[in-house]
Amino acid sequence: MKDITGCEASVVVNNNAAAVLLILSAVASAGNVLVSRGELVEIGGGFRVPDIISLGGCSLQEVGTTNKTRIGDYEAAISGDTKAILKVHSSNFKVVGFTESVTVKELAALGKAHNIPVIEDIGSGALADVRKYGLNDEPLVKESLSCGADIVSFSGDKLLGGLQCGIILGSEKYIKKMKKHPLYRAFRVDKITIAALEATLRVYADPVKAEQDIPVLSMLALTEETLQTRAEKLCVEIRKNGGNAEVICTKSVAGGGAVPGLELKSYAISPIYSGNAEDAEKILRTQSIPILGRIEENRFLLDVRTVFENDFEYIINTFAEISRKQAGSNK
Repeated sequence: MKDITGCEASVVVNNNAAAVLLILSAVASAGNVLVSRGELVEIGGGFRVPDIISLGGCSLQEVGTTNKTRIGDYEAAISGDTKAILKVHSSNFKVVGFTESVTVKELAALGKAHNIPVIEDIGSGALADVRKYGLNDEPLVKESLSCGADIVSFSGDKLLGGLQCGIILGSEKYIKKMKKHPLYRAFRVDKITIAALEATLRVYADPVKAEQDIPVLSMLALTEETLQTRAEKLCVEIRKNGGNAEVICTKSVAGGGAVPGLELKSYAISPIYSGNAEDAEKILRTQSIPILGRIEENRFLLDVRTVFENDFEYIINTFAEISRKQAGSNK
């Protein structure tokens, strides 16, 4: 992790919510934590940043407004009780229009001037530069650290593309506090998780290899031309095997709890099927190896961005078999 991000130290727990709770409990307990009103996020399952702050033994002090927060708002809120400044990436929503926010670099300078640690929860965990894929609003781990954040936390799955865990990077003095805190034992991960995370991080040591071998990166990196070629090839092979399908131009959604509103142009294959889309979806979903897609405008769509080439043969045979069976039943 040090080689990839340049961090001083790191610790791994079971998810990013646990990471934030451990950070606050170890670093800011019994004090105030400054957070912009526009960053009081609710994550999956109804868990909210204010609740996590409270569970960490801290008091939330909101600064700014929902759409605009300035560095002066943070500075005016600092008191002798302030133990941390927390910046939270709005992974699952967007505030657009008349907006303003404070950069990590500005907060780091303010924190340093007042000897207050700056914590950034960047959510999705972009270790690679995902901006070249169109994900322009995702904070990068290395940049957060280089801009002066004392502690950075993020997920091990999502954009990082590994398994579920929470990763904390930062100054060694703060990481040491976390490792000595009782919650660390409750939140620590097992050896299998550590081994799997290590294997994923080793791939990131080579950016070219990471784009090829990390599934989420390889899917994001696919060009429109490649996707169209894939879809057309699949349809040709399905027809050769006695089935029928068509190529549909569609949009890929980059994430559910991440990069909201981002849609990438893509291509899908859709079985030409006389029944309704729900019937086609059920048949494909209940195969020995399920084929999962989505329904749009009464069509079942299988986005070729999210399938692997070594699955093509199975997809071709399954689509063709379903078409043949239906043709036989309609005679």
